[in-house]
Amino acid sequence: MAESSRRFFTKSLAAAGSAAALAARARGAATLPKGRISPLDGITRQNIKITDLRLINLAYRLKPEEEWPDGGANTIIWKTETVIVEVSTDAGIKGIGACSRYNGPAAMKAYLEKVIRPILIGKNPFDVEYLAGGISGRGARGVWAGVDTALWDIIGKAKGLPLYRILATDTEPQTRIRAYASGGEFTWLKPSRFPGPEKLVKEALSYKAAGYTAFKFRPGGAFERFAGIQDYVPYLWEMRKAVGPDFDLIQESNQRWTLEQCLEIAPVLEELRILWWEEPTRKVIDNYLQIKQALRTVKISGGETVGTRAELVEWMDSGAYDIIQPGCDDAGVTECWYQARMGHTRGKLICPHNWQDGLVCVANAHLLAAVPNRYMLESNMTPNPLKEGLFKEWFGAKNGYFETPQKPGLGVELKEGLEELYPAIPEGNWNRPDPDMPPAPPKPVTVPVSPGRGQPTDVWPSRPR
Repeated sequence: MAESSRRFFTKSLAAAGSAAALAARARGAATLPKGRISPLDGITRQNIKITDLRLINLAYRLKPEEEWPDGGANTIIWKTETVIVEVSTDAGIKGIGACSRYNGPAAMKAYLEKVIRPILIGKNPFDVEYLAGGISGRGARGVWAGVDTALWDIIGKAKGLPLYRILATDTEPQTRIRAYASGGEFTWLKPSRFPGPEKLVKEALSYKAAGYTAFKFRPGGAFERFAGIQDYVPYLWEMRKAVGPDFDLIQESNQRWTLEQCLEIAPVLEELRILWWEEPTRKVIDNYLQIKQALRTVKISGGETVGTRAELVEWMDSGAYDIIQPGCDDAGVTECWYQARMGHTRGKLICPHNWQDGLVCVANAHLLAAVPNRYMLESNMTPNPLKEGLFKEWFGAKNGYFETPQKPGLGVELKEGLEELYPAIPEGNWNRPDPDMPPAPPKPVTVPVSPGRGQPTDVWPSRPR
């Protein structure tokens, strides 16, 4: 591991004060007592009632040159979306929270209107933990994550405190959060209009020049059809040589490699001093434990799209994960905070899945600022104006760091006219078949072509009985 990363593991940066935070306190923001156990400890409940909820679905159709290949089938990502829940109150305070677009915007909108709205109208947002906490799930129920986050936004605004201050119960907040560039999208298909694996070196160098100190990359589109580990490894060595020893490299496998492929590449990843390895293979705990035995320093991460502690606990208790990756878009702020704290008691770092949009990123930044086992925050480098174009004030990674907003609540406001600028695109999924891909040969598929977004298997055959 690079020396800079060792320091990052063991030493926190001093929390920076800000004029905005001082101004909020001067206006009578709540003062929190020491020794709190949970985020609502010491938070005086105010008489506020929810009056309305609505779902905002924004979408952007990528230009042809912005599209990119994905997964074993080399599907083409042609659009990106944002799903936001807005909650109104009788106090004139509105809260916003984002949820995962992968759960289906239309289904979540119907669920919000038919199920959640009748339940929450007239309720107090300060009751967030038993109104919305820990009940988000896959599919339409995933909209609860956005509801939960929006309620926390309201609480922070009502108390005049940035959300991270409320969530930081027993640790000094760190608002400057190290970001890592997340990309590495290319294809093994030839010929193709998309770049090949040689793109990795150029991409890594561009991120280093922009101030990032770490880069996460994927195996490339159509790897399963047209490449093997031995084809891939030379490009990894070229990338390490180009960026130097002190730049951190992170391998994302999207659960696409077989156990045999993972064991083949494991010693190479050690030699390359890879910082961590994300979701190496399909989610069978014993297989992850076998991979870990082949590694000395490379950490294993996983847990994206996991909505509850119950889904995550055995992956930590078995030792399969070193880094957990739940995000506020799947779990909501309440449950994600508990997942982080549960990870802390077990010596696990948290690095949230942060692939969606700017509002998801803001919520995850507040979470990381507030928990003691914070590590890094993902910065999606694929083309997407919904990452940095949602708010009245710019928010994004600069010189390799995110600065957590200091205003009350989440600390951001949506721009006017977003629904007109980025209207929903109802037709089709976010990915489409690549017309240049030849038909698959008639043989059994042994690895998933989806990048880890389906139902997890969470199998642990050797679980102690």
